[in-house]
Amino acid sequence: MRPPRSPDAPHKPKRSWPPRDKSAPRRDFPRDHDGPVVLYGFHSVVEALSNPKRRPIRLLATENALARLTEAGLAERIAPEIVRPGAIDRLLTPDAVHQGLYLEAEALPALTIETIPEDGLVLVLDQITDPHNVGAIVRTAAAFAVDAIVTTARHSPEATGVLAKSASGGLEHAPLVLVQNLSRALHALGERGYLRIGLDSEGPATLDETGFGSGGIALVLGAEGKGLRQLTRDTCDRLARLDMPGAIKSLNVSNAAAIALHVARRAKPL
Repeated sequence: MRPPRSPDAPHKPKRSWPPRDKSAPRRDFPRDHDGPVVLYGFHSVVEALSNPKRRPIRLLATENALARLTEAGLAERIAPEIVRPGAIDRLLTPDAVHQGLYLEAEALPALTIETIPEDGLVLVLDQITDPHNVGAIVRTAAAFAVDAIVTTARHSPEATGVLAKSASGGLEHAPLVLVQNLSRALHALGERGYLRIGLDSEGPATLDETGFGSGGIALVLGAEGKGLRQLTRDTCDRLARLDMPGAIKSLNVSNAAAIALHVARRAKPL
């Protein structure tokens, strides 16, 4: 019979089973919001290195990828570590397309609601959690010169990894504003003169028919399937829909964002 454990004996941590394979590739990125941002892929890395506000920490590059960076005049921004593609593969998920470039960098300076221009064009994301969708929205927002993308610190993907790759460099041009409470953030936008328009399939008018006024515009998008939460709907000034003449009446949220921004930018040109 095993003798009883002494209360002064050091505690041994329980082992998990099966044991973790330390040689297996990393499957996710750090959840520490203060940690480095992971960027990979040619466009994402090039835009980051071209952005003087983005401070690079570590760059891994294959010889071919470094040659492309040299052609773009960006090879001198940070001394790269020349590696084989497999070294980058082991740092990313199996389906990641890195094109021979992997960059760790500091997060961009955070914006607040108060620093957004009073007459700007803003996207507000209500718990859209898919990093591919959010990344595509960021890319579209950068194309339409959106002043900021407001989203919650929780229930939203971090601006790293898959999201950054899907944004294809858009993170350097469409600032993210992380808030703790979306309803309060919408109230703050309203106090600054923003017209808050929630996109809703049951909106009483189409977005084209909605008047945009002369102040700032905040387009509010909900998650696919769930749409806008009730409190978010109640905080919007107006609800508007995107009419689809075809057999399919709904769009991927990133496609809906592109159409909504096209309509809003026509009403609010640069």
